[in-house]
Amino acid sequence: MTTLFYAPGACSLAPHIALEWIGAPYEAHRVTYGSPELVAVNPSGAVPALKEEDGWILTQAGAILEYLAARHPEAKLAGGEGLRAAAEAHRWSSFFTGDLHPSFYPVFMPDRYTTDRSEAGLAATRAAGLDLVRKRFKILDAHLQGREWILEGRSVMDAYAFPMIRWGRAKLPEGMGAYPNVMALHDRLAADEKVKTVLAREAAK
Repeated sequence: MTTLFYAPGACSLAPHIALEWIGAPYEAHRVTYGSPELVAVNPSGAVPALKEEDGWILTQAGAILEYLAARHPEAKLAGGEGLRAAAEAHRWSSFFTGDLHPSFYPVFMPDRYTTDRSEAGLAATRAAGLDLVRKRFKILDAHLQGREWILEGRSVMDAYAFPMIRWGRAKLPEGMGAYPNVMALHDRLAADEKVKTVLAREAAK
């Protein structure tokens, strides 16, 4: 059986949602960052990690999401068909992996991004991270203007966006009001019964 290694609150929420949408049997296995159990499947000690029945392991959220969409075409989560649709999916996967997600690193872990460990220094680093977050959400919000989903129909890229939107709601002091299209996507996803199932599972002790 396919096994997803995840940690609550992390970007592993995205493949967790995708697996629930797909509906094929899988096991969701909660782990702790850097634990020996996790390092055994992902030497970086990070989530997500996906392990298939034959022992093959795939890491990195974007790669896992694209793999799941391709492996289960019946779920129609790839965001369209053809070369350009695939390129658009990869474009947004790269955006979330390389632009939006890293923008949160100085917010969550400011001590890793400055040699000034004073509270003022850490606060300035967090503020710089939040400015990057705002810029990235502005790009996503503009893309979503007039759209219900990021690609052609609901896709794994919507699942990828979801945990980061949740981080934005939690960390932006002014909230997410400047990004109404992003919040509309959030609300559509939050109302999905499969998403509710995953959120409840990850919230359980």
